[in-house]
Amino acid sequence: MRRYLLGRLWQSLVTLLLATIVVFLGVRALPGDPALALAGEDRDPESLRAIREQYGLDDSVLVQFWQFVSHAARGDLGRSIRTGQSVTSMLSSALPVTIELSALAIFVAALLGVGAGVVAAVRRGRPAEWAANALALLGLSVPNFWLGLMAILYLSVALGLFPASGFVPFFDNPIDNLHHLVLPSLILGTGLAAVIMRQTRSSMLDALSADYIRTAEAKGLPPRAVIGRHALRNSLIVVVTIVGLQLGALISGAVVTERIFALPGFGKLTVDAVFQRDYPVIQAVVLVTATAYIVINLLVDLLYSVIDPRIRVRGEA
Repeated sequence: MRRYLLGRLWQSLVTLLLATIVVFLGVRALPGDPALALAGEDRDPESLRAIREQYGLDDSVLVQFWQFVSHAARGDLGRSIRTGQSVTSMLSSALPVTIELSALAIFVAALLGVGAGVVAAVRRGRPAEWAANALALLGLSVPNFWLGLMAILYLSVALGLFPASGFVPFFDNPIDNLHHLVLPSLILGTGLAAVIMRQTRSSMLDALSADYIRTAEAKGLPPRAVIGRHALRNSLIVVVTIVGLQLGALISGAVVTERIFALPGFGKLTVDAVFQRDYPVIQAVVLVTATAYIVINLLVDLLYSVIDPRIRVRGEA
């Protein structure tokens, strides 16, 4: 297990280095000159030269890359070209919002998706399966932005059950914080719940037709133990994979939901940085996103061996 862990860590570091190179070169390939955007109305050659010298825009690509990597290794991601604010402080204020929103959305999606998938597999060919499949298809078909707007219109404006926008930090007021995030997390989790439901149903149907399930039933185990302890546990490999990948995607992809509910999260920071050609912020955002994907995939691989001991035995062999 230790050898497997060290090997995965080495692969993760190599992947992170390659992702850093791709991010750095990709940002430099964006159209437009950031010096012109920074200069504003004052675009005389002297001002442009001073701006390029201040931010190192005239240095070679290798020099700029080395400076970026060496500073990032020390936790210094530079300063925003537009605001002059530390990029690390900008990320530290935006990232917790998106992480909390993503965690709540994953919780909602797993709760609804796994439950509906198990019911659809156990009640195959019955109205319960038809209803679960219809809801999954609806969740995949309805865009999040339309669902969010309808939720604001009816649940916030008409009924006043939830705030229409805004964010309250958790440590300032935990109850108010959750009250503001209930609606966005429900909207963000519906589409993911549909995906989890369909994958759980498919995996559960395969598990329920396996020989060990018939053996457990022949031994007289109650249906709840057969489904929960044997069938569901062996079906969670696919579900864990989907949840891990989607959690990384939510950290960087909750842009529309954050825009609709006016949440000061990672998505808003990313969009603003791209439109303003803020190189340091774009690099930091993509680097954090790539790191999140790598760490989550590493944790998912380790979780496989906890869910299914056969993977741990094969790894040791």
